[in-house]
Parts: sequence; structure tokens; C-alpha cells
Amino acid sequence: MLQFSKFKVTLILLTLIIGIYAVMPNFFSEGQLQRLPSWLPARAVSLGLDLQGGSHLLFEVDTNALVKERLEGTVNEVRAALRGAGLGYTGLGLDGEQVIVRISDATAIERAREALAPLASGMELDIAPDGAVRLGFTEAAITQARTHAVDQSIEIIRRRIDETGTKEPTIIRQGEDRIVVQLPGVKDPQNLKALIGATAKMTFQMVDETAEATGTGSPTSIQLPMADGEGAPGQRLWVQRAVLVSGENLTDAQQTFDQGLPVVQFNFDSVGARKFGDATARNVGKRFAIVLDGKIISAPVIRDAILGGRGVISGNFTTQSAGNLALLLRAGALPAPLTVLEERTVGADLGADSIEAGKQAFMIAIVMVVVAMVVLYGFFGLVANVALVFNAVLLLGILSLLQATLTLPGIAGIVLTLGMAVDANVLILERVREEVRNGRSPVNAMEAGYREAQATIMDSNLTTLISTLFLFGFGSGPIKGFAVTLSVGIVTSVFTAVVVTRLITSIWLRRARPKVLPL
Repeated sequence: MLQFSKFKVTLILLTLIIGIYAVMPNFFSEGQLQRLPSWLPARAVSLGLDLQGGSHLLFEVDTNALVKERLEGTVNEVRAALRGAGLGYTGLGLDGEQVIVRISDATAIERAREALAPLASGMELDIAPDGAVRLGFTEAAITQARTHAVDQSIEIIRRRIDETGTKEPTIIRQGEDRIVVQLPGVKDPQNLKALIGATAKMTFQMVDETAEATGTGSPTSIQLPMADGEGAPGQRLWVQRAVLVSGENLTDAQQTFDQGLPVVQFNFDSVGARKFGDATARNVGKRFAIVLDGKIISAPVIRDAILGGRGVISGNFTTQSAGNLALLLRAGALPAPLTVLEERTVGADLGADSIEAGKQAFMIAIVMVVVAMVVLYGFFGLVANVALVFNAVLLLGILSLLQATLTLPGIAGIVLTLGMAVDANVLILERVREEVRNGRSPVNAMEAGYREAQATIMDSNLTTLISTLFLFGFGSGPIKGFAVTLSVGIVTSVFTAVVVTRLITSIWLRRARPKVLPL
């Protein structure tokens, strides 16, 4: 147990050196890190919301609006399917969470069933003998759509926040339809809140010139308001319901300038480029509307066919509003609207107090453990304390490499880990004392102590590690932070308390050759 090959010694020393190398950035300020040589590490442990202050936002995903939107889309699909089959109908619309329509010719029910069958995937289709049709989503389909909407919203929120350069955001699901967003270091979340909450659904639709001329719409058109700053105050335009191209076909959007004015340049994918090119070629001389979240942000006249999949959105933009629009288009549209349920700002002063309290707890724990080990075990207590220092270095080094976010519960996990780190040494040294009392020589007693205590050490730490894995799997936010620091600390403490102390002890035994162990 006390014999180490050169390979093992090299591996242990290399591990400790890497730990020291990884923990170094935590002792420099951000400005100092930027001035350090490029070969030095630049990753430090990030402080969470409760330590450096920031903003906490709670959003609710309006999944009911998502279902309603899907049903409205189904209405258009039913209209197209019945017209394509040459079937007359009346009363097409919504009744609660169902699409209803009546087939004019009751003898054509089977034809209607065949025409509507392709739409019935995930839906329940019911056609009465009198021609009354009801089409609605199944409960399973609604549940799946809502779950997918929340998952998709989390991903899009993450993309939008990453685009702004905000560091270490926390974005997690809460319950079935809520999302928690924590932004460390962000003191004024108003701009971010607007970016996160904007649905950003963009469509390109033709202006209905006939409805504009008569002032009366048709079932195939809808009247939409102009965005703020566009057109006369309160102006509305009739646009066709049919969408030429949607924002789903956008691949990129950038804020740029045209004749000194901020504009947004966008690119379509191959499918979008083809659709957009065909649509503009068919409608030269007509107006089309660029619609964002139900408001028309621009309604230019098509001068020529726009080929190549590139275009420019102009309007009364400022540099910031154009940049925000480009960011939203790049990140993608939210599947459903978001509602802010809770908003709070955590001050940096509270975080500073928490850090100071954590430092005090850390120092008190270290001092008490160090003193207790020296008093109880003398020289071997000092060896355990050296291992304790390496344990702290490795723990912080791993957290730095993982880019972990340290919260107040995380500090508690570190303090608890350091307090527990010497447990293994206590088990080993007490076992050594028993072996000495039984008359074993110093080397044999030490070897037996490490060998016999190892199973107990592994069992006790393994059970604690299993508990932390459950905390990480079922917890969220600060609970996960506590679980991460505690689980990493368990691994590093076993390594330092068993392997590092054994190496130091074996080197001392070979050099000192003591006749009595200084316990």
C-alpha cells in the first residue's frame, strides 16, 4: 500500500500541478486576467446571482395562445382542402378548441372525410350525418405541443441572451409552463426583458389592394396595425392571410446602414429564397407587408423580382432598434407569447455580504480543522492539513475548468466538503493507532491502517455522492450548485486524503525510518 511506482508519483504530481494551474485565475481581477500571457488559464469561477447581484425574471409561456394559433392555422388548411376537393361549405370557424364547418351537400360526406383526413394527424375528426364537421386536437397532442413550446422557448431565450454577451445566465423550467431566467451582474433588465419577451414572429404577406380601395375585407384578408413610427398614427392596412414566406426560412440578419440610415439586412435559406423570389416576380408593382408580431413594420412596393435570397428591411429604426430586430430574427421566433410574472433585482451589496460571510465561515472552518488535526495527531495531522490545502486547490480548479457558477449554497458545499475532507484521515490514523497498540512496527501499522480503512472510506463517500447525484437530478438552481460543489469536493477529498497523504507518508517513512510513530 505504501509503495509507489515512478509512473504513479508522476501522475499524482501532475494532477496537483494541473489543479494549481487551473485555480490561478481566481486570484486575479478581470482586468489583470486580460493582461496575463495567453498561455495562462483565463477561466475563473463565476459568481451567481446571490453573490454578485443581478436580475431574476419569471416568465409564463402562454400555451393557450399556441393552441389557438394552431387551430387558426387549421381553419386555413380546412378551407384550402375543401376548396381543392370542390366541396361547398358554410360556417367555417372556431368553437372553443375545435374547428367547425358544415358541408353544404350532405351526400358528399365521404368526399369531405377523404379531403380532411390528411389534416387529422394528432386530431379528432368527427363528421355528423347532416354534414357538421368538428376537428380538434387530442389531449395527447395538446400536451406534447405545450411541452415542446416550453422547451423551444428555453432554447430561444438562451440564444437571445447569448447574443447580448451576458455571462453565465441561468435559464431553467419551473413547473409545466414557467421559465426562470437569472442574469448575474445585470442591474437594469428592461432592455433584456423586452428582447426575451418579444415573440419575433415575422411573415411576408401581400397587401390586399382591393380591400384597401373598398375599405372592406374578405375572408382571405385581415387588417393589421402599422408599427409605432410607421405611417400615420393609428393607420391600419388590409393584408392577405396567406403567408408568402415566414421568418422560419431566415438564416441570418444583421444591422447595417443604407444611405446613412440603420436598416436590417436578412438572408433566406434555399427554400425561402425560392419562395421569396417567385412571390416578388409575380407581384412586381404591388405592395407587400413585412409583419412582426402582428404589426406591419414596413410595406414597400416591389420594384423588381428579389432574387438571391437577400433583402433589406427599412423603416424608422434607430441603431439600437435595428440591432435588436436583427438579434431577434437571428435567434428565432418564440412559439408562444411570454408573460412576466415576477421581476426582482438583487443588489450587489447583499452579494458582498454573502461573500464576506462565506469567507468568514471558510476561514473559521479551516482554522478549527487544522488545529484539531494537529492537536489530535501531531505530525500526521500536519500531513492531513497539507492534503486539505491541495483538496481546496483541486476543488476550485475543477469548478474553474467546468465554468461553474458559484452561489451561496455552493459556498456552503465547499465549507462542508473541507470539514468532511479530514474524515478519511481520522479513520486511517485511528486504525493505525489500533495497529500500533497491537504491536505492529511503524511501517506495518501504517500500511495496515491505509488498507483496512480504505473500504470504509469508499463506502461512506459513495453513499454521500449518490445523495448529491439525486440532489443534482431533481433539484434546480441553488440546489444544483450545492450538489455540484459537494460532489466535486467528495472526489477531490478522497484523492487527497487517501492518495496524497499516503504518498507523503511513504516518502517520510523511507527517509526517517522511525521506530515509533509520532501520533
